[in-house]
Amino acid sequence: MMSHQSYESPLSGRYASEEMQSIFSSDFKFKTWRKLWIALAESEKELGLPITEEQIQELKTHAEDINYDVAMAREKEVRHDVMSHVYAYGVQCEKAKGIIHLGATSCYVGDNTDLITMREGLKLLRKKLLNCMKVLADFAMEYRGLPMLGYTHFQAAQTVTLGKRASLWLHDLYLDFLDVEECISSLKLLGSKGTTGTQASFLELFEGDHEKCRELDRKIARKMNFPGVYPVSGQTYSRKIDSKILAILSGIAQSAHKFSNDIRLLQHLKEVEEPFEKKQIGSSAMAYKRNPMRCERIAGLANFVMAESQNPPMTAATQWFERTLDDSANKRLSVPHAFLATDGLLDLYYNVASALVVYPKMIEKHLREELPFMATENILMDGVKRGGDRQELHEKIRCYSMEAGLRVKRDGLDNDLLQRIAEDPEFPLEKSDLEELLIPEKYIGRCKEQVEDFIATDIAPLLEKNKELLNLSVEIKL
Repeated sequence: MMSHQSYESPLSGRYASEEMQSIFSSDFKFKTWRKLWIALAESEKELGLPITEEQIQELKTHAEDINYDVAMAREKEVRHDVMSHVYAYGVQCEKAKGIIHLGATSCYVGDNTDLITMREGLKLLRKKLLNCMKVLADFAMEYRGLPMLGYTHFQAAQTVTLGKRASLWLHDLYLDFLDVEECISSLKLLGSKGTTGTQASFLELFEGDHEKCRELDRKIARKMNFPGVYPVSGQTYSRKIDSKILAILSGIAQSAHKFSNDIRLLQHLKEVEEPFEKKQIGSSAMAYKRNPMRCERIAGLANFVMAESQNPPMTAATQWFERTLDDSANKRLSVPHAFLATDGLLDLYYNVASALVVYPKMIEKHLREELPFMATENILMDGVKRGGDRQELHEKIRCYSMEAGLRVKRDGLDNDLLQRIAEDPEFPLEKSDLEELLIPEKYIGRCKEQVEDFIATDIAPLLEKNKELLNLSVEIKL
């Protein structure tokens, strides 16, 4: 239940999904600690240490029912979270308490759990990226042939299609997905490295047998479903791994921010807008408003993630020798917050992209206002083909374009460029010839083909390969 007397993070109350919050919960962390202690004990038993099956089964019996009250009371006494949970586990496991955490240091559970948690978080983000990509791919294909005004510098440029523009958003997410996939597949465990990363305690336990130390790491990695462990470390895994992962989250945030900006601009132009619920209020004062608040929220969360991604590089850069503890407080904040915020912005991305509202008539109106300027190169070439002098016609078009542009901007009148050209007796083109050149589809280049090729070659196979993940259900909390 929410307390109104103490601070609660908006990431929990407003933005992040229950699923991502569960991954970064204390319950997930401490249950993972127990799984790691079981994996350690099992592996040590398999390698010949005097640990019984009865002890292993006792540990497994109490893997889920954590006695938090005992652990919290113990931590108040000893001021050490790991040893408090070792003690609490031992209270439940009388026969196994002497072999819990055998040979390990705190980072065995702490760092390995962090890696496991981040991998689970990345898997959830992968699913949400895929679902966002699916709705964008459908949107891009639906509107791959709808001509619209293209912009550079937010100044009218050449014609594109709405589907081609959507393919740019899709391509950004595709690049992010590849980064997430590579990171998930390459992520390893810290393993059982000991206090300074030398495995000295385990070498002592195995009476100098180096191969058993190697095999201990391999066994733990297999039991926790990882491809292996990092070959060398200090007491902790390299904090560059956190830096790499949050850089990937920053990349997702960059893509989402770009998408949200484009939709906000399109909504200003009244061409495309985010979904707006029947009873939604846009402004407390201006009742007519339909503010793009979801895209604005995406942008806000994206800014937060990009800023948060700067914390791990600073932490990685300032670690001393085999470890210092100045990483701990920062990691507890920056890593979960970045994941929770990225999760929230992808839910918003999916919500917006799956219900975009398109206004084709406004799109056509804006395009036709600028199309005469875009057609001038074709008009020039047709004029030359019909016997006109290229340089003279170019100068006429330049002058007429400047006059027509001034008429539009200064006087608020229609673009009369074509009429000026048609009325010039020295121009070898009739008005019907000019109107023939103003078919918008003549100016979209290979937009349709690019969208079709990209989706057929890169997106469709990826979606088919991961079709079991295409079942996202999103609830926007507030």
